[in-house]
Amino acid sequence: MEESEIMAKKQFKAESKRLLDLMINSIYTHKEIFLRELISNASDAEDKLAYKALTDDQVPVDRSQLKITIVPDKEKRTLTISDNGVGMTKEELENNLGTIAHSGSLQFKQEMDQEHKGEDIDVIGQFGVGFYSAFMVADAVTVISKAYGSDEAFMWQSNGADGYTITPCEKAAPGSDIIMHIKPNADEENYDQYLETYKLQELIKKYSDYIRYPIVMEVEDYRQKPKPEDAGDDYKPEWETVKEWKTINSMVPLWQRPKAKVTGEEYNSFYKEKFMDWQDPLAVIHTSAEGAVTYKALLYIPQKAPYDFYTREYQKGLQLYSSGVMIMDKCADLLPDYFRFVKGVVDSPDFSLNISREILQHDRQLKVIANALEKKIKGELEKMQKDDPEKYEKFWAAFGSQIKYGVVADYGMNKDKLKDLLLFWSSKEGKNTTLAAYKDRMSEDQPYYYYACGESVDKIAKLPQVERILDKGYEILYCTEDVDDFVMQALGEIDGKKFMSATAEDALPQTDEEKKQAEEKAEAGKPVLEAVKNVLGDQVKEVRISKILKSGACCLSADGPVSLEMERYMRKLEGGEHMKAQRVLELNADSAPYAALKKAVDAGDQSTVEKYSKLLYGQALLLADLPLENPSEYAELVCSLMV
Repeated sequence: MEESEIMAKKQFKAESKRLLDLMINSIYTHKEIFLRELISNASDAEDKLAYKALTDDQVPVDRSQLKITIVPDKEKRTLTISDNGVGMTKEELENNLGTIAHSGSLQFKQEMDQEHKGEDIDVIGQFGVGFYSAFMVADAVTVISKAYGSDEAFMWQSNGADGYTITPCEKAAPGSDIIMHIKPNADEENYDQYLETYKLQELIKKYSDYIRYPIVMEVEDYRQKPKPEDAGDDYKPEWETVKEWKTINSMVPLWQRPKAKVTGEEYNSFYKEKFMDWQDPLAVIHTSAEGAVTYKALLYIPQKAPYDFYTREYQKGLQLYSSGVMIMDKCADLLPDYFRFVKGVVDSPDFSLNISREILQHDRQLKVIANALEKKIKGELEKMQKDDPEKYEKFWAAFGSQIKYGVVADYGMNKDKLKDLLLFWSSKEGKNTTLAAYKDRMSEDQPYYYYACGESVDKIAKLPQVERILDKGYEILYCTEDVDDFVMQALGEIDGKKFMSATAEDALPQTDEEKKQAEEKAEAGKPVLEAVKNVLGDQVKEVRISKILKSGACCLSADGPVSLEMERYMRKLEGGEHMKAQRVLELNADSAPYAALKKAVDAGDQSTVEKYSKLLYGQALLLADLPLENPSEYAELVCSLMV
């Protein structure tokens, strides 16, 4: 072939200016991705040579010598990425770099799969577009390559979509050098940073830390000069700047090592460094699977929730790797919302990635891994609850609310998955208890799982409505979080036994005799009830003789779908102050205040009836942790009793 023919600029085979523009401007979200792509390509070249050495005795390759070299040159504005892998022939340069979306890695993998069925042949590149990401930061790219076993080397050069040239050149050793001429800074783009060693180190650690071959670069370091032998006592240490070659990447990720060979300190150090926490994690889950879907995962349960955990700004997700290359910083689809506190990494060669390797396709593999991880997390929490209750209490204090929200979400769809993780304060034990433990302590005659909601355990214990339940010897779950009432409604029942509020009118089944007595009291109290209702008007839906009070004079209950607990919760939300329960004032016909009220009604003392009615309603509001509608009036009424 004539030299002039070799030198002639060739057009890209793929219809091309538009396609290359797409590669550069649309495929990749972040320009910094180019370094990940080119390092991955270099790693593929090393892999190919290593596989050749394994299958061909005539290829004497020392794997320990394989490496990727990064060389920035500020003066020339070039960034060079070199490998000593398999290299490319002129034909391969033409096919791999002259055709957009042609992948030599994919072709190699397919060929090897045919020859070595059942073996794990792992190369990163599949789409053949990663190389062109170089044009996002470079206005010209040169590739110098020499194929292993060849005496010839060739140079591929391109300024972008106008085409490329391939010319013979000299190269001492097999491998490829990619030389990028970095663009000048633009208005909103700082291209200079890709010539700075600190930035390059940051990107290597972020995206390519676990590439299996050393990524080396000459970096500046500060070190103390040796102390002169004749230095006196007043000698002050001197420092100097030196340049030295360093391996930037870790190579072997922690999750790829056998669990037996990883210490607790190594797990903790990795967590604190990777996820920027100053505390050790509460628990570590190191798991893997092989078969239809292969993956390795290293998950952590933190000790405390981050400051923004319950805000909209918080983003859940696990770091996603594919064959050691970071694809996503937070893959939300691998965690359900109720386990959004979990941190960690997942590495799998089976993820279906889009063309840029930035976005995960939603496929069966992803769902399989997500389901497996969910079971592992739940299993770890159940084990912690059983084997180390003290540690589980710490977990619950940090993330218990999230588990409860998980029970309520999606119309209670996940309640059966999560119910065994729930903790509530026990009136009998004086500490948190599980629902299973509550059930084991339940007497045969207890008709329901009892609960009561309030601001605090102390306040709930003093509610007049719970007295009759406790007197029966029944245990009550004290619920002090806003979400608790919703949780109980979502749970509904367990093994045929329902959850029942201790403050509900029918919380205790009545005998026929008790029903008869209640009806007689209600009938006898009609004049009193009508008088109180006339005073309070629309503030209450009804005034009734209480079936739930034992010694207290009054209480407030609700009639309808909105409970008092829900009203309290909605009051805390913007615009929720208008959602009110249909209030019912309940009076204890056996109490002294009721007797005084009845006396005033019987005597026709309307002024006293009004005063007592408003006082009792105010007391009921306070007991229910609801605001007084007219605090000054209530204060005057109380003070009037002292005159």
